[in-house]
Amino acid sequence: MPSKKRRRKEERPKIHPKNKYSDNPPDFALLASLYPTFKPFVFYTREGRPRIDWTDFNATRELTRVLLLHDHNLHWWIPDGQLCPTVPNRSNYIHWIEDLLSSHIIPRDNSNEDNVRGFDIGTGANCIYPLLGASLFGWSFVASDMTDVAIEWAERNVKNNPNISELIEIRKVKCSQNTLSSEGLSVESSYSEEREGLPSSSLDMPAGEDKSYNGPSILVDVVRDGETFDFCMCNPPFFESFEEAGLNPRTSCGGTYEEMVCPGGEKAFITRIIEDSVVLKQSFRWYTSMVGRKVNLKFLVSKLRQVGVTVVKTTEFVQGKTCRWGLAWSFVPPATKIVTPHVTEKNILSFMLEGIQRQFGAIHVLRSVESFFLAGGASCKLNASSFVVDITASADHCNALLNNDVKHIDEVASCSNVQEAPSNLCFRILVFQQIPGTLLVKGSLQHRDSALSGLFSSIVQQLEASLRQKFCKEKTGTNYI
Repeated sequence: MPSKKRRRKEERPKIHPKNKYSDNPPDFALLASLYPTFKPFVFYTREGRPRIDWTDFNATRELTRVLLLHDHNLHWWIPDGQLCPTVPNRSNYIHWIEDLLSSHIIPRDNSNEDNVRGFDIGTGANCIYPLLGASLFGWSFVASDMTDVAIEWAERNVKNNPNISELIEIRKVKCSQNTLSSEGLSVESSYSEEREGLPSSSLDMPAGEDKSYNGPSILVDVVRDGETFDFCMCNPPFFESFEEAGLNPRTSCGGTYEEMVCPGGEKAFITRIIEDSVVLKQSFRWYTSMVGRKVNLKFLVSKLRQVGVTVVKTTEFVQGKTCRWGLAWSFVPPATKIVTPHVTEKNILSFMLEGIQRQFGAIHVLRSVESFFLAGGASCKLNASSFVVDITASADHCNALLNNDVKHIDEVASCSNVQEAPSNLCFRILVFQQIPGTLLVKGSLQHRDSALSGLFSSIVQQLEASLRQKFCKEKTGTNYI
């Protein structure tokens, strides 16, 4: 039993590999030496390790300020009591959005791939997602919020960064008469890490009674007629009450009632986003949201299946002891490619795996893809975080794959260093979660001018047959898209 627990812990998802802090976490000692205003908040353990007091709002705010300045050249501040985001955690979400957009599973109407436009639901005074998205990738944003304080400080944070200020529009949401007021409530209550540090026992709490969201508009009546976006993103109010928000006394990152609480919590709030998406449909390529409780994720995925979305994707964000989930969906038909044995000029080929047995998921299929090509002697580089396998195969490897002349896995370790060369076939296989029981597998040819490119479609067909035989309940009726 102990060994199983250790193995499960090792396989836990980590920080996004493209995140600036994945290999280099913030160095508190260095930051303290460079920024005198941060130095008073840093202390050292007996072992000499620099630390800050996570229960001190001023410390967490100053850390966020210096990280944004030091690593992103962003000038930033928020007043007391407003939600203070942790930069590494929010960067994870931004990089996942970039993964969704670069996957090309949902096509763009606009051929200008560089002009990405996002919508941040409830941007808050911190305006962290638009600031990061604009500075990292040059994306433009509409950032919405309902409170005067949030609007005022979001605009200040945008204006204080003139190099990206033209990319970000702050949009006020009109409050209805039914909107709950936070008057009389203290907004300085400590609670979980960055509104994202729920007590670990709460992640699988019962969903409780269903409650409908009755707050201000989220997307409908905020998105203007004729507007289109590549994505929306949201860090929803996770909690149903202000008392629930303060369950974890170990951290303090501020947060107002409006930022943290709504009747029905995140379940009701994200359900309203789903309902709005049914109305707006293809106005967005991707609708996304952060989810704080796994039990709510399962409910929301089920809800998406009911409304007839074309694609559903989920991911898990891990930052320290904090675990969150990302949920994405679309109403845009996925990009399709017709594959036949006679069509060899295509450099992107896709097929669906339907009826996958319940015990298998995308990671199992991804590892099986790697095993399939390793067994043929090809070189493979697997990225479990992005669900990608990069393959390099020589002519001999291609022939082995097409003729089922495979080796045992323990015999092919020496084949993992095949060098890229013009004569080799280089391609990428990506695995996308659609809905439970359905996966999309996409092959992308990296060097179309290779002499072996004509074998690409045949190899993809061979891979599809192997995966269907291993994972699908129905082994017949192969359909390529």
